Amino acid sequence: MEVIESEDVILNDIIKICKRIFGFQILEVSQIKRGWLNLKWKITTSEGVFLVKQYNKERFKLYNLEELLLAFSQQQRLHKQGFPCPNLFSHQGNVMFETDNGELFIVMEFCRGQVILPGKLNTNQMYDLGRFTGLMHRVLNDGTLMKKNVTNFTPPSREDRMEYWNSVLIDVNNSSLEHLVPIMERQYQLTKELSVDEFASIETGWAHRDLWVDNLLFEENHLGAILDFDRLNYDYPQLDIARAIISCALNENGLTVDAVEAFKNGYCEHISLDSHSIISSLKFLWYLESTWWIKSDMDQFTGPPIRFKKEMIWLSKNYNELDSLLGGIEC
Repeated sequence: MEVIESEDVILNDIIKICKRIFGFQILEVSQIKRGWLNLKWKITTSEGVFLVKQYNKERFKLYNLEELLLAFSQQQRLHKQGFPCPNLFSHQGNVMFETDNGELFIVMEFCRGQVILPGKLNTNQMYDLGRFTGLMHRVLNDGTLMKKNVTNFTPPSREDRMEYWNSVLIDVNNSSLEHLVPIMERQYQLTKELSVDEFASIETGWAHRDLWVDNLLFEENHLGAILDFDRLNYDYPQLDIARAIISCALNENGLTVDAVEAFKNGYCEHISLDSHSIISSLKFLWYLESTWWIKSDMDQFTGPPIRFKKEMIWLSKNYNELDSLLGGIEC
């Protein structure tokens, strides 16, 4: 039977390797309670303040090591070009290290800044986020990385999705979850009405693929850092746009159009972006993520999935109104 190490044991193992590799002395350690399963600590040392990220052994089974190392290399490339993301520390060409007990971890620059609550970014913050998202997409797709023949997300057929939503409908009906029936019926009907061909114009490319408020730090009106490049891969950059917009500009009153326009204006400093592309990206995001967060057991969600569920429900309710809501944004 596999022995699960305590967090203190894992931390002590990591500190031992850090001392051996980097030679610094640990002055203070505080844990950062964010993220799923992977452990993170802010460590104050004789050489400065760093962040240590441990990769949970079970969660690491979901990673492709080659793709993860590629993501690290692109984070380093972006940082060297002045992009606001943490610098990864390396030793003998390696950025990922292993303890004597097999715990994998990385060490990076500690970035200061504030995590803003979902939907609460102001227009200045949205502009800066758009500006650096555009720069990130421009750098990642400048030809340094080769294009791939397949994307990380392959849109399923409409028929497959209709079959899925029908099975969820049956599930909630058989589970005395009547209050969820209208939500599931909406997903089914929306899928039935759409044409997957409308997503054909969305371009493929290298993208961050996890661009939401928890991975963003702000210093007043300016973006301090974009974090967590672990999921970087060849996919659809417009999904980054949609994820950032829905996470940062959707509040209890709906989608803040001024904030969306500010993001677009910032993005356009590097890459052209019009209202049609934003609308298509939001619809595509719903097609991608709705099955992740709108589920028969979603009443039991805790933490970030509660927010993701709300975003998908809002998109499904307002799917056909996005054109009128955002169509007036100037190109």
